[in-house]
Amino acid sequence: MNEFTEPTGLRDGATAVVHESYSFACMRCGHGWEQAYEIEHHVDGRGHAFVLYVADGRVVPSPLSRPACARCEGHVVRIMRPGRVASARNAARRPSAEPPAVPRQPHHWQLSGLLHPFQRKAG
Repeated sequence: MNEFTEPTGLRDGATAVVHESYSFACMRCGHGWEQAYEIEHHVDGRGHAFVLYVADGRVVPSPLSRPACARCEGHVVRIMRPGRVASARNAARRPSAEPPAVPRQPHHWQLSGLLHPFQRKAG
């Protein structure tokens, strides 16, 4: 989700600000979270473009470079479009429309039933 806006004045010199959000899932511990970023576009004194990622008012590393899980500090993190974690949590809380499947009782075979195909018919 990208949204271009005019500079918000978060940092002096920003020429444009892009708002992006991502969902993250740690493949190590299963923790899921979502984060919104303001990506500020800047130009340094030599004319070279660079960006700053801002989350919750703080400059942070790019979430695409090497994300880390806040719970286990693992770096095997899947990055997804925004809303994936929230929709999974909502689905887990929502009662299912179908009743849960009733576990089948184990079938106890009778020896006569097992031998039936091998029995010869009289005649």
